[in-house]
Order: sequence, then structure tokens, then C-alpha cells
Amino acid sequence: MYACSVDRSLIQSRPDIRRLWPVKLKSKIPQDLAWTPHLTCQREGHESIDQLKSAYLEKISTLRQRAAVPGATAPLKDGAANIPFQPPPPPEPQQGQSQTNAAARKLSSESKAGIKTLSSFVDVEKMMALPQKEIEYLWRLRHASNPNSLCATVNTDVFKQIAKTAKKHPQFILPLPREGQGAEIHFLQWTFPSETTATVLFTNLAEFKLRGAFAQPHTTVTHHLDLSEPKGVVLLEGSVLPDRGVTVDEGKFLLMTLQKFYGQTAEQTPRRKLMEQFSQGDESFKIEELLEEAEKIP
Repeated sequence: MYACSVDRSLIQSRPDIRRLWPVKLKSKIPQDLAWTPHLTCQREGHESIDQLKSAYLEKISTLRQRAAVPGATAPLKDGAANIPFQPPPPPEPQQGQSQTNAAARKLSSESKAGIKTLSSFVDVEKMMALPQKEIEYLWRLRHASNPNSLCATVNTDVFKQIAKTAKKHPQFILPLPREGQGAEIHFLQWTFPSETTATVLFTNLAEFKLRGAFAQPHTTVTHHLDLSEPKGVVLLEGSVLPDRGVTVDEGKFLLMTLQKFYGQTAEQTPRRKLMEQFSQGDESFKIEELLEEAEKIP
């Protein structure tokens, strides 16, 4: 237990708190500073508060009108409530800006899909100014140095028929002859990722059955339609992946066989019937007939 000494003089000099509470305010507000409605009536000669209100009514109304904010502290003016909100018009695009924005949107959408546009190979504007024969020559020259590339040009009318059939039959199979081994079947699939591109993928059918959507195509071919209308030609480019069991010449053979089945010459022939059977999953589809039609010369 702690012990300490205390100075008794401090205790005796402590004031009595009861005498200090509550403290009463004895002073009053001077009469000339006090304000009451009755005093105002007397000073201005009004007999009652009602007369005082009437005298100040016009002044109060004027002050309220000056301080009023339409739509916040006061109602809107007549007819203003029925007018819908109209945002300010957008700024007018500068000359050439709209075309640049459209081209940027197109390039962005194609880039997201992993597509190489025609502008990634050649200057499209300069190609527009050239005759068709020169365009075809420059296009083949552009891909001549790549041993694994596929390059060709297709007449616009011919490709339109191919594209029409491709949209109706986006999937099909084609045979690839093997010397001493019969034929190897390959699965093809069309895609149309943009208005100016059409792509066809070739995959070994055995690998496609094994891996499905994860199967890697050995050959990819893209058709560029940028010059199809003004120049009447579609530019084709693609590549054959090395070490995938298919050579460049075999890739070219698959492209020629594709044109046999998807081109105009296949109309009203057993080839078109085979495509219909394949697309519908008809059990009457026969590989033997496919091999026979693929070997025929158009």
C-alpha cells in the first residue's frame, strides 16, 4: 500500500463548488438592441402585426422573385417542362477523319481475329492505280521468295460462286493421293472473319477426329477481296506449315480440288450432291464416290 503526506493548507483553501453553480446572468440586453414584432409596429406607427405584414408584403414578394431559381426554388416557366433535354451536337469531323476512323476500326477488328490484311503485304492505294495484269504479276513476285507460301489470283466472278457455295457448305473433306498408299483424307473449314477476307483451313482428318477443335491445320489460305470490285481480281495467299506431313505441292493440289467442288462447274453434278450429303450427315455419302469425282478433270 502506497502512503504519502498531504498539505492540509491546500484542502482548507479549496473553494466550495456549491457556491459557484448555477451561475445566474444578472445583466440584460439593452432595450435599443432588442427586436420584437410589437416594437416594430410601434416604431413604424402600425396598430397590429397584421398591418405590419401587409405593409411589407410587396417588398417580400419582390425579394422572393429576385432570389428564385427556376427548377430549383421556383417552378419552370410555362412550356419549359415539356421540352425534352437536347444534348449539344457532336463536333463535326475534320476532312478525312471519318475515313481514317473507319479504316482504324476495320484494322482493329481484323487484328483481334488474327488476320493479316492486304495492307500488310502491299500498298493497297498504289495497287488500285495499276492494271489487273500488273497487279497479278506483283502479287506473285511478292511471295516468290517464301518456299512455303501459296500464292494465286482468282477472277472475281469465279470467287463469288466459290464463296456462295462455301457459306452453304462451310465444311467438307477432300482426298489427297499418296503414291502406293491410296488416298489420305483432309478436312477443310471456311471462315469469313471480315468483309474483305475469306479463309480456308486444311487439317488432316485423322488428327481432327483425335483432337477436334484443338487440331492444328497444316495449310491456311486467305482470300483478299479489297480489289475484287474495282479491279475484278481476288488475291490469294497462304502457307503450308513445315513438318506437318504435307508439302507445298500437295497444298496446291488441295486448292485445285477445292475449286472442283466449290466452283461453278460443280453445279448439277455428283460433286454438289456429295457436298449436300456431307453437310446433312447423310449415311449414303461414300468415300469411293468422293475419290472418283476428285480424279476427274473439270
